[in-house]
Amino acid sequence: MDVTKDTIDQLARLARLNLAEGEKDELVNDLARILHFVDQLKEEDTDNVEPLIFLNPESRTRDDKTISTISREEAFQNAPDKNSEFFKVPKVIK
Repeated sequence: MDVTKDTIDQLARLARLNLAEGEKDELVNDLARILHFVDQLKEEDTDNVEPLIFLNPESRTRDDKTISTISREEAFQNAPDKNSEFFKVPKVIK
């Protein structure tokens, strides 16, 4: 796939990005390098390779335990606005 400024313009429009001309030139080069790298990966034989679940085979997961780190009163000490159970925050959705 050839990467041109038209390609970058189309991607910018779809992503709703406003790009300067200098940024477009950089993105043409960056995207071309990324696609070249992906093409190189396609050439690798992966038929007998098992999919990875974890990158590190010794990955361990911790037990999911509920622990109390601070009390509600301690959490509310620095709260600018609160009631007896919750933090109060400004309304952001109309």
